[in-house]
Amino acid sequence: MRILFIGDIVGRPGRKVVRENLGSLKKEYSLDFVIANGENSAGGFGVTDKIFRELREMGIDVVTSGNHIWDKKEVYQVIDQEDRLLRPLNYPPKAPGRGYGIYNVSGKGNIGVMNLSGRIFMAPNDCPFRVFDDWIDKIRKVTPIIIIDFHAEATSEKKAFSYYADGKVTAILGTHTHVATADAQVSEKGTAYISDVGMTGVQDSVIGVEKEAIIAKFISGLPQRFEVAEGNPEIRAVFIETNQEGKVEDFKPIQL
Repeated sequence: MRILFIGDIVGRPGRKVVRENLGSLKKEYSLDFVIANGENSAGGFGVTDKIFRELREMGIDVVTSGNHIWDKKEVYQVIDQEDRLLRPLNYPPKAPGRGYGIYNVSGKGNIGVMNLSGRIFMAPNDCPFRVFDDWIDKIRKVTPIIIIDFHAEATSEKKAFSYYADGKVTAILGTHTHVATADAQVSEKGTAYISDVGMTGVQDSVIGVEKEAIIAKFISGLPQRFEVAEGNPEIRAVFIETNQEGKVEDFKPIQL
């Protein structure tokens, strides 16, 4: 199976660059399935029903998220009804929505997608390691092809989790920091890992926000109004090719 994972889509510029380029990427890589983190797709903070449907119409099969999933109240209209919009699985059990899904890819079998949140410098959710243990065997009974969006701040936590889940999943893909890392690798057990896929949006910014406001906040310490940066957006993504056993045969970052 040939899979594309698109890093955190930030605001209208991020959506625009995906809309304009996803079709050509699908052809170039003969993609079977597309996943994207969309938690910043609505004005840089959160996602709405309308924007979720826009992302789906572009050709994105599953939208993952993270700590900003609840920033737009409109998300409550869609998250319980749509199994292709995920929030971190380790939120409390009574949180709306779902944290994983299993999807059929015509002619290729099933793929599982799991969304987890880290805890270091993040909201105090349940332990992602323990929650992973609770669910992984259930998913593996259906498919060995499993992609995890690990939405976390600390690279140490992401890296530790990659060793913990090594060989049990196809790929562990870090999101949240919006800065692409240079540590893309495939383990001896066939699991792909990268600490952060990076941000899909305007790179001439501070993690997607107009840089002047961020600089002013650092200098003055006073609250500032954050606006999504305007300019020429770029895609940050990773391409994964996996065999039927869920082992990675090709893995590479894409900057477009």
